[in-house]
Amino acid sequence: MVVSHVIRALRWNLLIGTLNYKTKTITTFYAVMIGYFVNLAVPRLGEVSRCGVLAKHDKVPVNSIFGTVIAERVFDVFTLFVIILITIFSQLDFLSDFIQKNVLTPAEQKFSGNSILIISCAILFFILALVALYLYRIFKRKVVEHTLAYKIKNIIEGFFAGIKTIKHVENKKLFLLYSFLLWFVYYLTIYFAFFAMQATSGLEPVDALTVLAIGSIGILIPTPGGIGAYQYIVGLTLTGVFAVAKIPASSFANILYFSQWFMIIIIGGTSWFLLILSEKRNLKNETK
Repeated sequence: MVVSHVIRALRWNLLIGTLNYKTKTITTFYAVMIGYFVNLAVPRLGEVSRCGVLAKHDKVPVNSIFGTVIAERVFDVFTLFVIILITIFSQLDFLSDFIQKNVLTPAEQKFSGNSILIISCAILFFILALVALYLYRIFKRKVVEHTLAYKIKNIIEGFFAGIKTIKHVENKKLFLLYSFLLWFVYYLTIYFAFFAMQATSGLEPVDALTVLAIGSIGILIPTPGGIGAYQYIVGLTLTGVFAVAKIPASSFANILYFSQWFMIIIIGGTSWFLLILSEKRNLKNETK
């Protein structure tokens, strides 16, 4: 899994380079690992943390760099969506009952029970957006002239500039290659983990793709590091789709998750320590 984090750091560097900022690959890697480390405690705070780390050590504006993280995550969600579609259509007969029972039916029940609330919230959001746009057009000149508003405007522009990096990245082929390798490493991690237990050793390579596609949904759920949700979904996939017994399925999910968890704690903590040492070394050099 360390390989996947190195690839993520390299890909992130490509996006940052689009903003004409130079960052050290090793610092970017440290920032990525610290971000994962923080995510274990507070969901999604790691994305902010890695931006703060890189902004502090390589002097890159936080708003712009956070935009690149959003762009990266949006692209990953799109990639995951494609993987899920490929998995479903390649194993439609095999997965249809599982998806109907565990995804479509629960979603339909939740939506039917909260449909009025959801629709009301959507209408309210739409009305507020229209009011905000109307007020902005009326007071546009006064708002822009205000110092605080001007700073906020610059922050927002920098943020959207970061998001647009995915469109303007110079080496698109290299970016796509890194993205492919990233998910391929995730896939290999699951496939080779099959051989760690007798109950899963007979699963096929295509089955690892199914576990990757469905299990990755658990990472998107905002729990600390995906804990709980990831194991539940992976275990449910193994029992519901591949008829693996409940206990070994749960054991496999925990092995898969906690092997990554311990690696993040060790390497993330070490990265934090090394960055502190690097900062102290730089301060000493500046005072000489």
